[in-house]
Amino acid sequence: MRSTVAANNEDEAMSDTNNSLYNAMSTLRAVRRLREDPIPEDVLRRVLQAAAWAPSGGNQQPWRMVVVRDGETRRRIGELYRPHWQRYRKGYVKRLEGLEGEELAKQQRTVAAADHLGDNLGSAPALLVFCFNPKMMAITDAPLDRPSVVGGGSVYPAVENLMLACVNEGLGCTLTTLLCYEEDAMKELLEIPDDWYTCGVVPIGYPRGKGHGPISRRSVEDQCFADRFGATLEI
Repeated sequence: MRSTVAANNEDEAMSDTNNSLYNAMSTLRAVRRLREDPIPEDVLRRVLQAAAWAPSGGNQQPWRMVVVRDGETRRRIGELYRPHWQRYRKGYVKRLEGLEGEELAKQQRTVAAADHLGDNLGSAPALLVFCFNPKMMAITDAPLDRPSVVGGGSVYPAVENLMLACVNEGLGCTLTTLLCYEEDAMKELLEIPDDWYTCGVVPIGYPRGKGHGPISRRSVEDQCFADRFGATLEI
C-alpha cells in the first residue's frame, strides 16, 4: 500500500502545470451549462483534430462525426433529447433516496445541471454526433452470451480525446447516449447512411460558471487488482 506521503507526491505531480495531460484527465467532469457563444473555427478545428488522432482497432477508424452548428437542426435534436432525459431523471432521482448532507447536495446539483442540459441541449453552439460502422470493426465479443462492448473500443477513444482537448481549450462538454433511443430520427435528420449508426452526442461550448474542475472517482486500489481479480494491489 502506498504511503500518504507518496500519495500526496503523486497527486502533486499530476496537478503540476507541466503535466497538462494529467491535469486535463483529473479535471474532466461533465459540464452541462453551456453558453451560446460561437466557438472560433481554430478552436473547433483543434478539438476535432484531437478526436481524429485517437487509436482504433486495426487503425480502421470506424467512426465519423457530424458537427451540428445549424440552429434549426440543433433545436430539433434538443427536442428529441428532452423527453428521454425526463424519463431517465426519474430513476436517477430515486437513487438519491437515503443520501444526506453534502453528498445529497452534490447529487442535487448534478441533477439541476442535467435538467438545464435537458432543456437547453439544442442551444449549445455545437453538437458533435458520433457515428460508427460495425462492418469496419472486429467485434470479437459479438458471439458471447453477454452485451457486446468491444466495438466501442474503436470509437470512444476518439470521444475521450475530444473531451480532453475541450478541457485544454476551456470548452465545456459532456457525453450523452440517450439519443441512441432516437437513432432512426437522428439518422433521417442528419442524413446518416444506412450502414452507419449513432453512439453518442457531445454538446460543447464555453461554460456558464466554473466549468471543468475536481472530480470524484474510486481509488486505484479499488479499481485495480494484482494478478487475480480481487487480489490487493500494493504499488
